[in-house]
Formats: sequence, structure tokens, C-alpha cells
Amino acid sequence: MIELRTPAQIEQMRPAGRFVGEVLTALAAKAAVGVNLLELDELAHQMIRDRGAESCYIDYHPSFGASPFGKVLCTSVNDAVLHGLPHDYALEDGDLLSVDFAASVDGWVADSALSVVVGTPRQEDLDLIEVTGRALDAAIAQAQPGNRLGDISAAIGDVARAAGLGINLQFGGHGVGRTMHGEPHVPNDGRAGRGLKLRPGLVLALEPWFLHTTDEIYTDEDGWTLRSQDGSRGAHMEHTVAITADGPLVLTERAA
Repeated sequence: MIELRTPAQIEQMRPAGRFVGEVLTALAAKAAVGVNLLELDELAHQMIRDRGAESCYIDYHPSFGASPFGKVLCTSVNDAVLHGLPHDYALEDGDLLSVDFAASVDGWVADSALSVVVGTPRQEDLDLIEVTGRALDAAIAQAQPGNRLGDISAAIGDVARAAGLGINLQFGGHGVGRTMHGEPHVPNDGRAGRGLKLRPGLVLALEPWFLHTTDEIYTDEDGWTLRSQDGSRGAHMEHTVAITADGPLVLTERAA
């Protein structure tokens, strides 16, 4: 069921959005050569405890997961692009790290992701992150009342195709509210002018993700981490966005 939030409820979602943005900012600053993925997860867990928030991931067990997730972050490195299960791995120079984080504050959920290069960057990784960010910006720009869901999807797909990237439709954006994943599903490609009419009160997590040279993925032996079929690297960007009468409101905006 698709739920619309009142202006007052959207205001109540702001603290969750701010908190998720603060955590991702702290994680991006912490990520460095030699830092273990489990250290990043513990930092996020400590911030959750300090804030009195709740993790959306630790007990999460959808049909595509092998078991309850058990951690509070998704940390996807290099050829991993989504649902990366934190494990005993120390970041190396040049690693491409994507971090996805969702939490509930006072009963409202926000969900966001970013990608960064640790240490010495490869230009192709910086380019991939930049394209993924532009796709997210294009999606947000289309989150206008009166537009259609396909306008958001088409905006993401147009940016990807212009950059010569493939587009995987298995995982995409989604509704957000009292739970992390709700209706509607927001594919990362589509046809403009088609689909659900966007109305004020709809809150969406928009999340383009792309791989360098493929759109095919497989599930790692850990039962969660999604990796590229050809070993190419991936980037993932996400914001929780409320559609208001005045246009899109990014609830998980991070400090510059």
C-alpha cells in the first residue's frame, strides 16, 4: 500500500533524516587506509546507541537474504555494489567503498547511501561516483507533484546511458516511512510520463547504482553482498526525499 504523509509527519521525519546524514558524514570521514569494515559498523552502532535510534538492518531478513543481516551498515567494496555485509577487512589504498545506512528515530525511518574512494583514487572510479551522483540529482529534480514515477526512473536511466553504463532493474528505490522498504518500487530506468502520479506526502528513497562495465550481479557466499559478474567496480548513491507542494525536500542532506 502506498501511504502519503501529512506536512506535520514530514516534519517529524526530519530528525531521522538528519541523523542518517550525520552518520554517513562521520563514516566517510572515518574511512581510510587500514580502517576495518567492522570498525565502521561499530562507529555507526555507537552513534545509534548514543542517539537512542534503532537500526533498520540488524534484524532485517527479506526473502533475498540468507539470514538476518546482523550488522547496522552495508559496506560494499570495489566489485561489491549493494548489501555488503561488514566483515573483517581492512580498507586498502584505492578501494571504492559504498556505505548504505538506514535508521529509525522516534518511529520514522530515513535511508541514504554514498560512495567514496579510500586513499589514492582511480579516475574511472571518481567518474563513476560523479555519474551516480548526477543520476541522483536528476531523479530528485523530477520528484515534483504532478509528475509521474516514470519521470524519476527515466531521469536516472538517461544519465546512465549518456555515460555508457548498463542499468540493472533488480534493485532500486522505494517508499520510506514507518518501515525501511515500502511501496512504490522506483526502478532506475523507465519511461517518462508513465506510472504513478506523484502527490505531496509521498516519501521515497531514490538510489541509483551502477557498475563500470556490466549490469549483471551475483550474490556472494555470505548470502548478502551483491557483486558484479565481471569484477568491475560499482558506486551507489541514495537520499530520502519527500514530495511536497513546493517540490522535493531532501531529508538526508549531508553537510558539505
